[in-house]
Amino acid sequence: MARFAHTVTVAALDRGWFEEAAGALVDLLDASREGPGGTVVLADGRAVEGLRLLKGRHLRSGARYGEVPAAPEGAGKTGSAGKAGMAAEAAAGPAALVSGAGDSSATPSSVVLRAWRPSHSVEVESLVVEEGMSLKLGLRLSEPRRPRAVELSLSGHQPGGGSLYRFSGRGKADLAAWWAAVDRLPTAPPAARAPVAGRAVHRLAKARLTLTPHPADDGSWRITVALSLRGRWLLRPVGAVVLFFARRPVQRGLREAADSAAAEWNTALAELTPLHGEALRAEIADALVNPDGAEAL
Repeated sequence: MARFAHTVTVAALDRGWFEEAAGALVDLLDASREGPGGTVVLADGRAVEGLRLLKGRHLRSGARYGEVPAAPEGAGKTGSAGKAGMAAEAAAGPAALVSGAGDSSATPSSVVLRAWRPSHSVEVESLVVEEGMSLKLGLRLSEPRRPRAVELSLSGHQPGGGSLYRFSGRGKADLAAWWAAVDRLPTAPPAARAPVAGRAVHRLAKARLTLTPHPADDGSWRITVALSLRGRWLLRPVGAVVLFFARRPVQRGLREAADSAAAEWNTALAELTPLHGEALRAEIADALVNPDGAEAL
């Protein structure tokens, strides 16, 4: 087994603001309803940008959602051809969105709501087919209004590609453990158990990734990113040899990815204006309705 690690420093996120923002978002969605054409409409009557209910009842188990497709070229024309196109789209409805009819480059994708219990948990499943690869991503959020844990599952395969084209993974972010870890004194030892951990499995190898935070003297967070890799079955000796020669590139890749993610995090938090109360709720609603025009929260 080979282990790689790198530590980055990031700006700290205020727990109170994070939980307030999460609660506001959940409340806005919980008060939403289905609008014309399957649009998702907030309580104030504005539609959530780019989201449409394709099947089932809004916020009920089994409801399927997808993106609103971009308007085809010439959609603004009011002539007979334009009207015919609009009529055809209306007649096709959600089925066309799921199948990608009329667009050979369309990527069938959707999000299925498995559970919506804002006081307990929210579970969604995303189905995507991209470049011949079928991906299924599951997400479960515990106590959404004051998130305690996020669980992820991922599986992928290429139809007809055999076992070499299959992989799976699971991960969990224990947010309660994360906050406990960053609330320690800077002189205290790091948490014994990583609050964020994930595993990926392929026929040839296994991988494990962990994130362990520790408070710094200046109030920022120092996060250690650790990656371990090992071959499977009879390939363990071969994997050990490969990892011996690939150690430098893997370590460099881990370092660059962690540094890039930390830089993006720090930039985002530097631009963040922590609103509260109704101002925060209004800003989140505006971001749902017009993501491109939303300002920093």
